[in-house]
Amino acid sequence: MGVLCAIKPNGWFDRITLALTYLGISFPVYWIGLLLIVAFSVSLRWFPASGYGGIQYLVLPALALGSRSIAYLARMTRSSMLEVLGADHVRTARAKGLTEFTVLRRHALRNALIPVITVIGLDFGGYLTGSILTETIFSWPGIGRYVVNAIARRDLPAVQGAVLFLSVVFVAVNLLTDLMYAKVDPGVRGR
Repeated sequence: MGVLCAIKPNGWFDRITLALTYLGISFPVYWIGLLLIVAFSVSLRWFPASGYGGIQYLVLPALALGSRSIAYLARMTRSSMLEVLGADHVRTARAKGLTEFTVLRRHALRNALIPVITVIGLDFGGYLTGSILTETIFSWPGIGRYVVNAIARRDLPAVQGAVLFLSVVFVAVNLLTDLMYAKVDPGVRGR
């Protein structure tokens, strides 16, 4: 969405997407979860409201947990692409006669992805904390509910183990984020 908004800024798609991203960033995870339950479980009866089992049980929790990140990433991608599209190397690529798709994919998007990858890596911590609320709202068993129950039981070793596990996962994701820089931007490999 961010790339499409950057290609034609201030168009109808850009304005609608920006409005939706403002809403996605503004609403907390639990509120989006409750709205999804009311709309798609109670009113339309398309998905179950809680529990776990098949893929149909995963759709609403995934939307609730990912909605804020999708909105933020779309805005970040748009602003990063707008900045890169005005750069000299993109104008040079267009002047060489490359197709617009090639210019966007190989020259603009590749450079615009660096801040987006950073946000994805840092946003992973939000997934871990947001999963506690999402798992509680949708009655989904997971590490978030495990931590909440361990805190309620005052089970200190369980809380410490969960915090240690989540910290290791967070550090591993940040390491993968740094390794992705070299994959996206070859100039980073030599540093």
